[in-house]
Amino acid sequence: VSSHNLQKVRRVKQPVVSNLCVLFHHRSLSAFREDSWFKSLFVRKVDPRKDAHSHLLAKKEDNNLYKIQFHNVKPECLDAYNELCEGVLPSIHADPEYPCELVGTWNTWYGEQDQAVHLWRYRGGYPALTEVMNKLRQNKEFMNYRNERGKMLLSRRNQLLLEFSFWNEPVPRPGPNIYELRSYQLRPGTMIEWGNYWARAIEIRQQNQESVGGFFSQIGSLYTVHHLWAYKDLQSREDTRNAAWQRDGWDQIVYYTVPLIQHMESRIMIPMKTSPLK
Repeated sequence: VSSHNLQKVRRVKQPVVSNLCVLFHHRSLSAFREDSWFKSLFVRKVDPRKDAHSHLLAKKEDNNLYKIQFHNVKPECLDAYNELCEGVLPSIHADPEYPCELVGTWNTWYGEQDQAVHLWRYRGGYPALTEVMNKLRQNKEFMNYRNERGKMLLSRRNQLLLEFSFWNEPVPRPGPNIYELRSYQLRPGTMIEWGNYWARAIEIRQQNQESVGGFFSQIGSLYTVHHLWAYKDLQSREDTRNAAWQRDGWDQIVYYTVPLIQHMESRIMIPMKTSPLK
């Protein structure tokens, strides 16, 4: 090929390569935009809030703080642990010097085994909690109880909770009942949505008087919700939960709240002898 013809070929091929680059760039940009648009469907838009969700969701007419305790007991010590608790916890509950109440105390039946769950209410919020803790450190009976309890436990954890404004306050109820504690770990930033949906849901679930209390965490594992329910037995639990699906709106509430959950857990619990919730 002559040098003159070679130059003509080069002049012809160069625009073709340039056009291919432009076309590839255009298609890559379009694909990136489509991919970004597709991903945006799954990215939740967070609205700015001007108040903490605890102020928006908690009851304002009282100043109650709740503490829930989970004690994992050595299997061979469970009976002795229950006896120890039954001898000390009711006296704290009944003493007017302590601004706290034992709402309920249970052993798990299904779920985590060899576990005790205690729920306390502090009337007066954080100052009441601090007052109780300071007084208990001076209570020799309680300190002996703690020492003996420590020998029986494998692990323990607790959370400080507030109560949802749309739930009734837990009050003592006669038995015998079984209790279900349903715990939900929500995606961060979704507590307001959860509260909005359950403010409607609780109207459906209160028809059989099975709802006991609803709480959300303030200290401990955050964005945790606990719903406490009471049933006569496992079959009544099954019947009550199935009946909810026959009521208008329940299916929509479940549909919209499931995506808010990262993890959920259910415990079936049996009240201890001295539990105010029988």
